[in-house]
Amino acid sequence: MTAAPGSLGRFVSDAAAAGELVVQPRMGFGDTRRMRSGLARTKGADATTVGTVTIDSYTRVGEFAAARAALSEGVPLNGYPITVHPAAHTRALLDGLAGAAFPVQVRHGSSHPEAIIRALAAAGLGATEGGPVSYCLPYGRTPLEVSIGNWARSCELLASLVPASRTAHVESFGGCMLGQLCPPGLLVALSLLECLFFTQHGIRSVSLSYAQQTDAAQDEAAVRALRRLAAEFVPPDVDWHVVLYTYMGVFPSSEDGARRLSAASAHLAVRAGAARLIVKTPAEAHRIPTVGENVRALERAAHAATAARRQPSETTAVGSHEISGEVYAHARAFVEATLALSPDIGSALRTAFARGILDISYCLHPDNAGRSRSFIDAAGRLCWSATGGMPVAPPPAHARRAAMTSSELLGAVHHVARRFDTTASLTRAR
Repeated sequence: MTAAPGSLGRFVSDAAAAGELVVQPRMGFGDTRRMRSGLARTKGADATTVGTVTIDSYTRVGEFAAARAALSEGVPLNGYPITVHPAAHTRALLDGLAGAAFPVQVRHGSSHPEAIIRALAAAGLGATEGGPVSYCLPYGRTPLEVSIGNWARSCELLASLVPASRTAHVESFGGCMLGQLCPPGLLVALSLLECLFFTQHGIRSVSLSYAQQTDAAQDEAAVRALRRLAAEFVPPDVDWHVVLYTYMGVFPSSEDGARRLSAASAHLAVRAGAARLIVKTPAEAHRIPTVGENVRALERAAHAATAARRQPSETTAVGSHEISGEVYAHARAFVEATLALSPDIGSALRTAFARGILDISYCLHPDNAGRSRSFIDAAGRLCWSATGGMPVAPPPAHARRAAMTSSELLGAVHHVARRFDTTASLTRAR
């Protein structure tokens, strides 16, 4: 299905048809003037862009009184408190900026997003992101059953409040769940399952996410698997596209290393066929980036994508064809095992986690079985060393591997940052 004009889905689809990668910042400010400036400069960037309004931490967890108090006392917030401001205030923030030529998405991180959904719809917006699993397990202790119920109501609410002329859009955050240490088959499956959940609750435009990880070939295989599975499982009347996140883990501390990692994500998006890219900036390792730093990162990503398109098609990452079958097979095994549990996807997700069919490595949430383990192998790829009750098995050699020590775990978390910083240092030395 083609999404309606004025929607995020239609905008991204049109850009992809024109051979353009849509780039988007992760940007949110408590100060309204700064938030408007950020949106205006994102719109004016030398790139095909989507705007972002990221919500503050108080609002994400439903502490609206605390957000209101911070505003009245002049205490800086780390995002825009959309539920505190009247709808007219947010409409004024967006006036002359948001529209068919510049969709704006609200990003938040809440496992109980109903109030945020009401506020964004009242302000004339129709796109958000998250999910019943991905905005529950990594971020807090909300019971999975509660989060699933909250997200079911929220999707139905969004679908009912957003006019058909704009088509409500929800992006799964499932491909980013502790992504720096989770083998890609599970991330691909979670993103697809969340999008199927959204469609079951009335959403007709979705995006499936994947976060850049430790190895270019494995990442390319994962994005291709996600696209293939979406074509197979997403209902034909639902518009969809794939969004890639620049690496979500510890970022390189050197500017050269950060830029190389960011450029690699743009090249990956082009090679693997992602339609939208969430960018990061060299400032990520040290502090919250400024508006100017975000704009420069958007433009660099767009230019890197253009350069990647000019390269011969055979520049596909070495080894991606060899591992693509395994990533797809693992992801499909997770999806089929979960969907077999119940025709209601929310119920299927609850049961899958309760039985350990879905099990996120190193996630301490009470509803996660915690029996799976992963590690980065000598080639730099994420592999399972223990799979518990999941419907996949680690290769025999990996299954004999001892569990990571705390120092090895810390090293794995810093693996990407260290590799890109080292490469940047060696380049300067030459």
